[in-house]
Amino acid sequence: MRTSKKLTEKSKQNPHLINRTNVKIRFSEVDSLHIVWHGHFIKYFEDGREAFGAQYGLSYLDFYRQKLLTPIVDVSCHYKKYLSYGDEIIIETGFINTDAAKIIFGYKIFKKEDSSLIATGSSVQVFLNIDKELILTNPDFFVDWKRKNGLLN
Repeated sequence: MRTSKKLTEKSKQNPHLINRTNVKIRFSEVDSLHIVWHGHFIKYFEDGREAFGAQYGLSYLDFYRQKLLTPIVDVSCHYKKYLSYGDEIIIETGFINTDAAKIIFGYKIFKKEDSSLIATGSSVQVFLNIDKELILTNPDFFVDWKRKNGLLN
């Protein structure tokens, strides 16, 4: 769990690129207590990553075209308040720049109605080649993306 704690501390840093996307809570996402089941928050993080990728040209398909896989190796979620059916949320996904061959995102989920903070979290993805071997240096495609977005000197 040390990694998650470090990521949580790191995700408190200011992200370099941010996407904000809206989601409405569906009936299928609530449990018998009429609140969103905790596991769906990881799905909301995924929604945030996909929206981020669409905005900044860093989608899963972009990696796949480069013959790269980017599995998640660590994820954390810290719950502050609950959500109910019909609530609208804003998922804020921030790219945390690092020199390591990793993709790190920080997340904040807000209730749209009153801007209250509902949850925070982070995720780490690594690079694998098509043979599912770990890549220890940033792929050229990712370096070019960072440069294009002003993340490299």
